[in-house]
Amino acid sequence: MPTKATTTKSDAPKAPRKPRAPRKAAVKTDAAPKAVHHKKPTAAKPEEAQVTAETAPQGKYIFSTGRRKTSIANVRLFAGQGEIIVNKKSLNTYFPYVYYQEEVLRPFNLTGLAGQYYLVGSITGGGPHSQAQALQHGIAMALGTISQEIRKVLKKNGLLTRDDRKKERKKPGLKRARRSPQWAKR
Repeated sequence: MPTKATTTKSDAPKAPRKPRAPRKAAVKTDAAPKAVHHKKPTAAKPEEAQVTAETAPQGKYIFSTGRRKTSIANVRLFAGQGEIIVNKKSLNTYFPYVYYQEEVLRPFNLTGLAGQYYLVGSITGGGPHSQAQALQHGIAMALGTISQEIRKVLKKNGLLTRDDRKKERKKPGLKRARRSPQWAKR
């Protein structure tokens, strides 16, 4: 019986590659400008503190991100005295319950820096409890970069550790993540 000659990739001769042509730089032309649709300004409620370009804090800040469940909090920590702003509202307006306010301010109270720093934060996702804990985590991460002593205090109290527990997904064939359908004998 005749045998077939097999060739592998390494045995086959390689064809030389063709050099690529250099890419042309994109040139913007002065075409007709696109129409810009602006949202109508909404009237500010009297009890809410709105942040505008004039009242937004200027200068250097410490940036950090805090997370909890599905909430993400971006925090800008400024040195000095000022109002704590969360999602363009004051802390008391955004978190009306004292429990959430105390939870957010806990890193300042533990380190003794209450009144020496203020922040501007933006939070997305989750519910109020999760958002408060995400903001607390973001503040603690920002304060931890100031000095090692502050970092040790925050670490000892568990504020630098991200609580990564999330809701478990629902499985097919089950009622919830683990709850099975009720079994009936007859």
